[in-house]
Amino acid sequence: MSQRTDHAPAHLDLHDAQGRRKYLTAEERWRFLEAAEQADRETRTLCYVLTYTGCRISEALALTADRVDFAEGTVIFETLKKRRPARYRAVPVPPAVLDALDLVHDVRQLQRRGRARGARLWHWHRATAWRRVVAVMRDAGIPLNMVQKWLGHAQLSTTAIYADAVGAEEHNIASRMWRQ
Repeated sequence: MSQRTDHAPAHLDLHDAQGRRKYLTAEERWRFLEAAEQADRETRTLCYVLTYTGCRISEALALTADRVDFAEGTVIFETLKKRRPARYRAVPVPPAVLDALDLVHDVRQLQRRGRARGARLWHWHRATAWRRVVAVMRDAGIPLNMVQKWLGHAQLSTTAIYADAVGAEEHNIASRMWRQ
């Protein structure tokens, strides 16, 4: 599945105004996709969607089967950042990403049977999804501080809590996140 591309979209700056990195480099993206190949199927498709669309993890987790458009080659996200209802954006993805989503999540079958509307592709809480993405990043040799930045944590120790949480601890963290 992973096709090597060594360029980022022109509109993305790798550094913020203070010179700190905001995104993965082309090499890190490549390593991330390579590591995702070794993950379970659901984690792999989440990593593909995050990488090829640039969506937020909450947007990916809200993705439903009716918002995968095979004819147009896009996935359609509800924009959660704006905090306004019914704002959508269609993002083109490589055919291999659509094929992986169909293979793993039976998207076409759900669409044919009229069961696609509201059928989420991943049934995880945000903390579970982040734990899975962090594991892929670790396997790819990508520093945890990049995840820290993405989550907006001031302290790396806070990110480490999310990265290593399991069982009851994970549920406690997730319940606190959903209350905010």
